[in-house]
Amino acid sequence: MNIALFGGTFDPIHRGHIEVARAAARRFNLKEVRFVPASAPPHKQRQPYSDYAHRYAMVALATADERGFVPSLLEAPEEGRDASYSVETVRRVLATLGKSDRLFFIIGIDAFLEIATWREPDELLRLAEFIVASRPGFSMADLAAALPESIRPNEKVRKAFARRPAKTGTLALGGVTLHVLDEVRVPLSSTRIRAAAAQGRNLARDVGPAVAAYIKKTHLYRDKKPRRPARKHAVGKGLKLVKR
Repeated sequence: MNIALFGGTFDPIHRGHIEVARAAARRFNLKEVRFVPASAPPHKQRQPYSDYAHRYAMVALATADERGFVPSLLEAPEEGRDASYSVETVRRVLATLGKSDRLFFIIGIDAFLEIATWREPDELLRLAEFIVASRPGFSMADLAAALPESIRPNEKVRKAFARRPAKTGTLALGGVTLHVLDEVRVPLSSTRIRAAAAQGRNLARDVGPAVAAYIKKTHLYRDKKPRRPARKHAVGKGLKLVKR
């Protein structure tokens, strides 16, 4: 059985996330895509984010009609735990799988470029096969250069990769498998959607009717008070389809 974890802040989850998950599910015959909202979003110590309960609720609404898409509480807040790390989450999931099961980890290319700063990146990259959602302007050299130093290919190899766009294909290096997924073109970002929500715009096209209704009902991004402050570095951040 093929299973994928798709982690992120999901503040809010939007159509781009869903389209990437659909494309990954088709290509890798995924039986399940588990959407894992981060309780303490990574690399966002100085940025505010919505309460976990809101973000989880939106993920549940967005995936309700998608076969095989599962909202996951893997990184729900726990008393005595300030942060969750992707490598720990992956280990917990692997402990529940059979020997014939394959575990994938879906990530946007912007987040992947920071993978070397995550906790135990070498181990994380070897524990699961990574599906990197790419977009125009990136090469295979960018992916290779982002790898932790212990895995990173030498400069000569990276120069050769520079001539290869980061298009659909697979890169295997030092026990690490990276699958590139470049077939999704949805120019959305959660940052822009939050700004649109603050202006009272209709979000149904970007996040789907159910999530749009939830945002409107809860006034999630209309509140002038600061949202919950981010805590220390935790799991890898979610998909960013366009630069913010």
